[in-house]
This record gives sequence, C-alpha cells and structure tokens, in this order.
Amino acid sequence: MLDQLRLHRLNFKKPAGTSRGVLHSKPSWIFTYTTTNGRQIETEFPIIPGLSPEFQDEAQYVAQLESFLSEALNSLALWVRPNFMASESWLAFIAEWQAYPSFIFGLEILVMGLQAKQYPILWETPFTKGQHSIPINGLVWMDTQVNMREQIQQKIARGFKVVKLKIGAIAWEEELALIQEIRQHFSAQEITIRVDANGAFSAHRATEILAELKALNVHSIEQPIEAGQAQEMARLCRENIVPIALDEELIGVNTYQDRMALLTAIKPQYIILKPSLHGGFTGTKEWIEIAASLGIEWWLTSALESSIGLNAIVQFGACYPLTLAQGFGTGALYTNNFEANLKIDQGQMHWTIDPHKV
Repeated sequence: MLDQLRLHRLNFKKPAGTSRGVLHSKPSWIFTYTTTNGRQIETEFPIIPGLSPEFQDEAQYVAQLESFLSEALNSLALWVRPNFMASESWLAFIAEWQAYPSFIFGLEILVMGLQAKQYPILWETPFTKGQHSIPINGLVWMDTQVNMREQIQQKIARGFKVVKLKIGAIAWEEELALIQEIRQHFSAQEITIRVDANGAFSAHRATEILAELKALNVHSIEQPIEAGQAQEMARLCRENIVPIALDEELIGVNTYQDRMALLTAIKPQYIILKPSLHGGFTGTKEWIEIAASLGIEWWLTSALESSIGLNAIVQFGACYPLTLAQGFGTGALYTNNFEANLKIDQGQMHWTIDPHKV
C-alpha cells in the first residue's frame, strides 16, 4: 500500500517571495488509496521547508510519514464513520502524532474521502451545491515595488475588495508608499487592506509602523514581530493601534491547554488558521472553539497546498458562516497542479461542478 505514496514537486509559474526566501518549487507527498471496489481516493501531505515543524529534510520526512501511514492504515476502519474526529480512538491517535500537523491533515482528507458520497465533495454544504460563494483576499507577494504595484492593480481590476500585501522584504518606505497609493484611489469602504509581516519587524519598530498603518485605515497586520515574544506581542495587541492577527505564533502549539494559554496571554484580535500547519482540521476546530470563547475572530488561509489539500480546506471553511475574507487561492501559482473544482470570480471563491471549466 505504501508504494502508492509519491513525491509531487509543485513548480511555481513565477518565483514566490516569502519570508523564508524565494520559492521556485515546493514538495507535497500524494498518497492514493484504492478501495476493494476499485475506487481511488487521493490525499496530500504538504509542507513548506523552513516553516513546517515536522520537516527537516525529504528523507527524514518520508521515513516518518511511512511509519505514520503504516500505523494509521491499520486503524482506518475505526474512523470511516460520521463524526470520527470526536472519537476516542482518533483523538488518542492524533495526540501521538500531534507534532506532525501535515500528517494529520492528509489522513483526515483520506478518511473523509473514503466516506464521501460524492467525492471530491467532503462536506456537503450550500457552497458545494453552488448556492453560496466565499469572500477571499487577493494576495500580493513580496517583490520589487514595481512588481508589487502591478500585482495590486491586477487584484483590484479582477474585483477583489480585500487586498493583502506581504511586507518586510523591501524597504518599508517603498511598501508604505504602495499602501498610500491604494488609499489615494480607494477608501477603506471600497478596498480593505491587510498586511502580513511574517515577523519582519522588531517590537520597537513595529509600534511606529502600526501608527503609520493606522493612518491609512489598514484592516489588520499578521505577525508584526517574530513568534515567541509573548509579552511584546501581548503589549501590541493590548495597544490595538492596528488589529493584530497571529499566524506563525500558532505553529507547534499542539494541546488544548497550551492553545488556551497562548490566546489568553496574548489576546490577539484575530488568528490565522492553516490546517496543514495548525493540527489538521481537528486542531483547527479546537483553535476556533478556543478563539470563540475568548471573543477572538479568525479566518482560514491555505499554505501552498496543491488542489487536493486546497479543495478540502475551502470545503471545511464553507461549514462556517464566513463573513471575513478568507485567504484562499486556487493553486493557479503552479504549472503542474491537479484539477480543481474551485474558481475565483470578483473576489469570491466558487465551487464548480466541472473542473475543466475553471
């Protein structure tokens, strides 16, 4: 069965600038499970080198993933049933593997695919019936100022009402000028601006930057300072110059007690949830429940998964009454992605019955 596990290296159409350098490709491991009646279910184990906590190198990752799958497949029959994520056997199993969020994520997609009535529909909702769409933000990747400006113009021309800029790669004055240009042409009611700093600023510098962003009616900033500075992050959240969203801060926080302690201590305005990094859908649901108990809002973001993982993340999100724009793409970044039932129109994510029409 493990011979159905293969590496699929996703190749970017254009180099993707991130806080961990420029990506030209990224690995995902695809696992195909064939049922006794010949039906094939595909799942994905995606990682981002330098960010995914379980990934050191490909040889290490594959060895541990094969061990995980060998154990998981022996228990598969216990989980192919409704509400399996609440079962004692499931919770005990993922507690054993909680430090490997991409493993849990991929296994959840497999289990849901096996019990799906209309695969690849994993959750039947008005979204998968084509009755609802999901608002999303248009993402502007780190690049030169000229290329970022071009990306901004393209996103707005395509109908996005929420634009998110990745910042911290070029001079702050150049990034600030781009945000000022948006505001010169569009009010906060017309275009919502988010920024994602990926921990680029010092705590002292962040205070100054937040004041400049506030003057431009920026909606929120993700991870203004590096993770692991709880007191400084709590201070910035308490001052609430611009609402703060935690992202990398959540990675590696795996138990209910630690998640509750983190959010209680920092009290952010938002948290950003990436299932393949934050404990799969089981962990993401727990983060959502804790956030709700503390009055913290959230949105979901994909983390460079292929269409297999992205399909699942979007469908999971559609189970909630989403009002904030989500951070979903369609995997159009890649030259060699798989077919998807997702399409974007006017800043809204839609489910399409025929993936060839995307």
